[in-house]
Amino acid sequence: METVPERWRAWILTAAITLVAMFVWHLATLKPAFDPEGLSEDELMTMEFNGDIVRDESGEFAFNPSKQRGIPGPFAVLSKSASELGEAFHKKGTNDHGIGHLVGYTVSRFALGFGAASIVAILLGIIVGLSPMLLQAFNPIIQLLKPISPLAWMPLLLYSVQDPQATAVLVVFMAALWPTVANTAFGVSSIHSDYLRVASLLELSWPRRLFAVILPAAAPAIIAGLRISFGSALVAVVPAEMLLGELGVGYLTWIEWNNLDISGVLFAILVVGVVGMILDAGFGLLARSATYPE
Repeated sequence: METVPERWRAWILTAAITLVAMFVWHLATLKPAFDPEGLSEDELMTMEFNGDIVRDESGEFAFNPSKQRGIPGPFAVLSKSASELGEAFHKKGTNDHGIGHLVGYTVSRFALGFGAASIVAILLGIIVGLSPMLLQAFNPIIQLLKPISPLAWMPLLLYSVQDPQATAVLVVFMAALWPTVANTAFGVSSIHSDYLRVASLLELSWPRRLFAVILPAAAPAIIAGLRISFGSALVAVVPAEMLLGELGVGYLTWIEWNNLDISGVLFAILVVGVVGMILDAGFGLLARSATYPE
């Protein structure tokens, strides 16, 4: 069993790795100071007029940080993050919503698509897994459809439903469907025949057999499929929002890119990572509760 000091050492190591990575990032993105040597007054005046350089508090010339190219450093991203989080729930216009609202929009689309796909996939996987003939018949179809990128379905879905919001949900649905179907079918087909034989001898009804025998026995495989589907769905929802122009974290990423605000792009990427980490931690708890010793 893992001891408390071991857990603390792991957290300390994580913090140390993060600090080292941020320090390396800071060093790699340091910009050289502006050197006016060799430039005439007219040249300096032209550069200042164009906004390439500005005067600092001491009156000396320095590069204009808003016009400098390249990847911003960690302090610029932290400043952008503080600014965005300070107005997390504002609504200043139709398309100007705070990051709190944008995360809510993304998570709601993810939850709708992933929830619907999970229900359909588990039911279909159970039906297929209980019949060896259906499993053999559906396996080529599943293997054909599973590797198709969900974004490849987006033009067809958008043409069919004529609604960007519904299309984004359906893209998530397609991303989450096939991994759970495959894992559920495998898990159900791998259930010990003794379990089903005992359920038959006890003359359990089909609903009771499903909830008392089949689902508990196949739960580890189903949870594994759900975690794979979760990752695929989360990867799909952000680019779907970017391409469809629907408000969400993906939309924020695209808008910040159009504004050439790379700090904003990195902030949106970090938000996606944090939201995914929190949701994945929840799946981890669910997986542990569904795992049992043989």
